[in-house]
Amino acid sequence: QVQLVESGGDLVQPGGSLRLSCAASGFSFSIYAMKWYRQAPGKQRELVAGITSGGVTNYADSVKGRFTISRDNPKNTVYLQMNSLKPEDTAVYYCNVVRALHDYWGQGTQVTVSS
Repeated sequence: QVQLVESGGDLVQPGGSLRLSCAASGFSFSIYAMKWYRQAPGKQRELVAGITSGGVTNYADSVKGRFTISRDNPKNTVYLQMNSLKPEDTAVYYCNVVRALHDYWGQGTQVTVSS
């Protein structure tokens, strides 16, 4: 079955960096677009970044120029490099894949940006 396991979340000071990882299994990773979402307390889950099977990327306006999504197909892993972090980036970050019209999610990883 499809499994997505996020890791890399942590407490970091404003201006700092983190790299999130999402290890995927149970499907042909290389042929699917992958996405990162986040959900802050009291807010709706929002799309942060996406990457197609061909490596084309897109970003939310709020993270453009600071975050970079990438994928390593041999490792079945998608990454989110986050630089110049701000307190408003604090959220649980989720990995997502849509397969056969069904949304699959990981358990999430907590990112807290605070001094």
